[in-house]
Amino acid sequence: MHTYQIIIEYDGTNFVGWQKQKKGKSIQSSIEKVIEKVIKEKISLVGSGRTDAGVNAIGQSANFKIKKKINDKIKFLNSVNFFLNKANLLISVLDIKKKKLLFHSRFSAKKRTYKYIIINRIGSLTINRDRAWHIKKKLNINLMKKAGRLLMGKRDFSTFRASSCNAKSAVKTIENISIIKSKSEIISIFKSRSFLQQQVRSMMGCIKYVGEEKWTIKKFKEIMLSKKRELCAPPAPAQGLYLYRVDY
Repeated sequence: MHTYQIIIEYDGTNFVGWQKQKKGKSIQSSIEKVIEKVIKEKISLVGSGRTDAGVNAIGQSANFKIKKKINDKIKFLNSVNFFLNKANLLISVLDIKKKKLLFHSRFSAKKRTYKYIIINRIGSLTINRDRAWHIKKKLNINLMKKAGRLLMGKRDFSTFRASSCNAKSAVKTIENISIIKSKSEIISIFKSRSFLQQQVRSMMGCIKYVGEEKWTIKKFKEIMLSKKRELCAPPAPAQGLYLYRVDY
């Protein structure tokens, strides 16, 4: 048997999410079908994380095991991307790497990086439509940065955890959060070994409330420490979120 890792970019707008489901088109099943067509072998594709419906990826990682070795990686990439493009799936396989047999895209990951994009202006979105969160009201970037810093470190993130999350514990360690503004674009970067379901979008929704000055920093901290999901602000829209990178 041989294990291969692929790096994937996708626009999640028209998908039910990464994971295969009984109804709706998933990214996982779409890629599996194309790879099986190219290598003529049944596979099971394992992703580093189950991105929700509408969430995008720049550097999603996934792996699969096959009996036959892939000798020509360029031919493989060209063939897979040809069929993905032909089906208008807005998915690209950027790279393929041979890994040790026990490599697992999810459990072998040491760090995941997510990016969230906000366009803060009055004018509606054209180029970034369905690829960013459009907020018309001017946001206070300095307050947003202060809120972001409060989230760093090891803590119980129950406030930001989706009710459907099946993680054993809500305790996570966020290594770093950076929030940068350039003209009308606000980019937030979140780094951790792993995240809870909807954690990044929920944190972003609360940070946005602080930026709008609906919440004070004091209230943000109280809600963060409350561990009560019902106090959380509405999660930020999926289209602004990108799985940016997975490190091993």
